[in-house]
Formats: sequence, structure tokens, C-alpha cells
Amino acid sequence: MIKSFLNEFKKFAMRGNVIDMAVGIIIGAAFGKIVDSLVKDVIMPPIGLLLGKVDFSNLYLVLKSGASDAVYNSLAAAQADGAVTLNYGLFLNAVISFTIVVFAVFILIKAINNLRAKIDKKEAQDAAKAAPKTKVCPYCCSEIAAAAVKCPNCTSDLKK
Repeated sequence: MIKSFLNEFKKFAMRGNVIDMAVGIIIGAAFGKIVDSLVKDVIMPPIGLLLGKVDFSNLYLVLKSGASDAVYNSLAAAQADGAVTLNYGLFLNAVISFTIVVFAVFILIKAINNLRAKIDKKEAQDAAKAAPKTKVCPYCCSEIAAAAVKCPNCTSDLKK
């Protein structure tokens, strides 16, 4: 029973779709890390500088003070003291990361759709070229144009 289960699982896992999905997940995770670094390390520092040296990852609101009632200089200090914080700066970074990922996926899908449209158009043109230019009249057996609706030889009405 276990052997048949393992064989069935092996058959499932080795199908092309499962392997493709696994590769996509791995690449997606790596892409997510790159985008996260892009947002945190490249995009947000200049924006923070333009807005008066604001570090977005350090924007928070203290909902409940921790062990001491001190004013916290950073999110890490507030969390170390046990304060309950609303981390809207980290949320803003996550929103920007998400927007970048969505935009990148949009560009990718748009490129794939354009490529698919070109391939479909070429296939349609090839099919049109390959379509027969003539047909045989079923009544008089003479060769006539494929688009003809009336045989020019026997004047029979033809079905399309």
C-alpha cells in the first residue's frame, strides 16, 4: 500500500506542470527578495531624504507603552521594551513592494500576450495560404473557385 502510494506520488511529482510550478515558486521567491531590497535599499531612502530624512521602516505609532514609559527613538527600541506598535512605515514599504511586483507581472503578461498575438496572426496567415484555392463541383465534377456559390460550368447552386 505504501509502495503504491509512493509510486503514485512520484508519478504526480514528476509531471511537467508540477515541476514548472516549483520552478515558478522558487523564482518568484527570489524575485520577491530582489523587489524587497529594491524598495528598502534603493527607492525609500531617496524618498525619505526628500521628505526630510524620514526612514519609512521606522514610522510607527505606539498604541501601548512597554515596561517603561520612555519615548522611543526607534521601532526596534519600542519593540524591545515590549510596546505595542502600529507599524505603518513597514506597511507602506510592503505596499510599494507589492505595486512593483504587480507592475512587473503586468509587463511580463503584456509581453507574453503580444508574442502570442503575433504567433496566432502568423498561424492564421499560414492557414489562409494553405487553404485550398479551388474545389470540385459535386454535380459536374469540374474544378471551380473555392469561394464559388454557383458552378460556372453546370450552373448548379453549391453549398458553402
